[in-house]
Amino acid sequence: MAQRLAGKIAIVTGAASGIGRAICQRYANEGAGVMLVDRNLGRLEKVRKSLNTDFGNKHFITEGSVGQIEFTSKVFDQVKENYGKCGNVLVNCAGITRDTLLINMTEKQFDDVIQINLKGIFTMTKSFIGTLRQTGGMASASIINISSIVGKVGNAGQANYAASKAGAIGFTKSTGIEMGRYGIRCNAVLPGFIKTPMTDTVPEDIMKKYLKLIPQKRLGTPEEVANVCLFLASDESSYVNCATLEVTGGFMA
Repeated sequence: MAQRLAGKIAIVTGAASGIGRAICQRYANEGAGVMLVDRNLGRLEKVRKSLNTDFGNKHFITEGSVGQIEFTSKVFDQVKENYGKCGNVLVNCAGITRDTLLINMTEKQFDDVIQINLKGIFTMTKSFIGTLRQTGGMASASIINISSIVGKVGNAGQANYAASKAGAIGFTKSTGIEMGRYGIRCNAVLPGFIKTPMTDTVPEDIMKKYLKLIPQKRLGTPEEVANVCLFLASDESSYVNCATLEVTGGFMA
């Protein structure tokens, strides 16, 4: 069976753990070269080593904060240097939480989440599109933003996180409208409760309440989200643009 991403170059943020790592593994398995972006150099090295061992191809890493446009511009310079061409796929998966009730939330807690979860999507996407324009490569590219079902329904204690993820949905639709004419698609994936280090911090009693609202009665896996991201990165989704795809097990808020 032919590899669905053969010859493609993917840039994935938040690549060192959780959903981001699963996306990198899925893409590499389907033939893509992957540029892994994260703030944790140690974990990045481990993921790259596993990709090179298990899947071959050429995979590279770069450490830094996606909230800084100076850094994101350098990321795509590295892509061109390493692969000799621009990327075809951008996955904005980097995200953090600073959970607390709104009455207790500090300005810094709000700003920190917006800086990574929303501004990071802006900086990476702007730099990606800018590189494509400079090289005349604006054709058949896919941008995938990892939002959250919380961006659609909200969640107590996550006003900052929900705002950032709702913003990601609006940004996705606007980008798809602007760039669709050039062959650049932009879509969002809305995971529900997925088994990651982020959900590991949720108290057991609260998690039991959420499970009652999930028809499939279990948490999702990072690999199940990665499978949807594979579809959006591949040519199989060539007419999917400005869409939001929920991966929630049917979660009913």
